Amino acid sequence: MRKDLLVNNNVYHILNKSIAGYVIFNNSTEFERMIQIMQYYLIGNPAVSFSRFNRASVVNQEALLASQSGNKQSVKIIAYCIMPTHFHLILEQIANNGISKYINNISNSYTRYFNLKHNRKGPLWQGRFKSVLVENDNQLLHLTRYLHLNPVTSGIINEPKMWEYSSYIEYLNESTNKICEFDLISVKPIYYRRFVTSQKTYQRRLSIIKKQLLD
Repeated sequence: MRKDLLVNNNVYHILNKSIAGYVIFNNSTEFERMIQIMQYYLIGNPAVSFSRFNRASVVNQEALLASQSGNKQSVKIIAYCIMPTHFHLILEQIANNGISKYINNISNSYTRYFNLKHNRKGPLWQGRFKSVLVENDNQLLHLTRYLHLNPVTSGIINEPKMWEYSSYIEYLNESTNKICEFDLISVKPIYYRRFVTSQKTYQRRLSIIKKQLLD
């Protein structure tokens, strides 16, 4: 049981890391699998696991989704960024215990997939996920920028738009597969792009300084 109570209608920054910095997202197939899992478990109480759903025919998948159309969501995804060793989510809880159930579902589903694929056993995540309450709209806006710049800060890419495994392109209104609901972010795409990229160099420098201090 979590000691901190996650309250309905509040927004939280959620972080979960792999054990010992183990790379658990190695290629586009694994990143995309995680995004598919995240989208599927937005269904409040799915009748079948994602792996079973994924193995079904297109016709059966459509029938399963139709049968669950009355299920209520437990969370809303406001933003996300999946990194090789961890993921960031900004979630709004809309049902009791919704975030905990959702994170357990996606984490367990991906663990089963990864372990089967790589012929390994045991846990994949270092422990309980971390959660931080987002207290106001301004904090939320800056937090989305932090998430979307994470791959740039880490030196994986030079431009946030190059990272396909975050919600950044959704914020730019350039994605055909939208899983986020970011009504709380009232910034038009053209201005949001400027807002994010204006901080790119500073955030990378800050990350380098922090790393040097720790080393």
